[in-house]
Amino acid sequence: MMRWLLLFSVLIVAGPALADDYRSSSPRIDAVEKDWGQWLGPYRAKIVAKMGEDFGEQYIYAAQNAALPPPAPSESRVVFIGDSITDRWNLARFFPGKPYINRGIGGQVSPQLLVRFHADVVALKPKAVVILVGINDVQGVLQVETEAQIAANYRAMAEIAVANGIRPIFTRLMPLNNYTPNAATMLQERRPERIAWLNAWLSGFCADHGYALIDYGPVLRDDKGLLRADYTTDGIHPNDAAYAAMVPLAEQAIETALQVRH
Repeated sequence: MMRWLLLFSVLIVAGPALADDYRSSSPRIDAVEKDWGQWLGPYRAKIVAKMGEDFGEQYIYAAQNAALPPPAPSESRVVFIGDSITDRWNLARFFPGKPYINRGIGGQVSPQLLVRFHADVVALKPKAVVILVGINDVQGVLQVETEAQIAANYRAMAEIAVANGIRPIFTRLMPLNNYTPNAATMLQERRPERIAWLNAWLSGFCADHGYALIDYGPVLRDDKGLLRADYTTDGIHPNDAAYAAMVPLAEQAIETALQVRH
């Protein structure tokens, strides 16, 4: 009897699929292999391995979130969430005395922000959230997404924010340039037409729902429509001079959002 039970258990675990072994989902397909180059290859391998354990990388801010006290009754706390452009922005320095919380993580894509939105935004009880993400989605180094899928992630973040009494403030994707050797492929990897589509979608989405929208482009672009050479060293990340130019636009959008009555 024990022998038959053992055989039966082996068939269940390792045996071939039965004819009536129903699956609603389509079969999985293999990932398309690509050579990401000398720098992006090792970076991607390291990040993807960790994403298998914690896709949203929620561990990064877990200790800071636990140590952060609730906002005071009169406090207009604002969370900035995004990728490296947010992560590198020293909010305490550029917005002195403001209760602004930075929850940027370099290299992230919009589905990762969506996964950690509750832990890194909702749980902190801000009055507003500034969302800047999408340029890494366009590149596709961590996720291969259509424009519609990226837009769906924007919509989902807005829905979570509104459902929790938080006012969403979206940011249009910022200009890039390819002026230096380390930025030579910037516009090839992050196609301008995809960025333009997402920016147009964000503009319409925010207008339709009454959400505040930040467009840093007018203060960052040169006469060619690209990121000013003196505002970056790598064609994508703002330097301190660029961040200083961005401050008034962020402040204006936050003030507008906090004044809106729902």
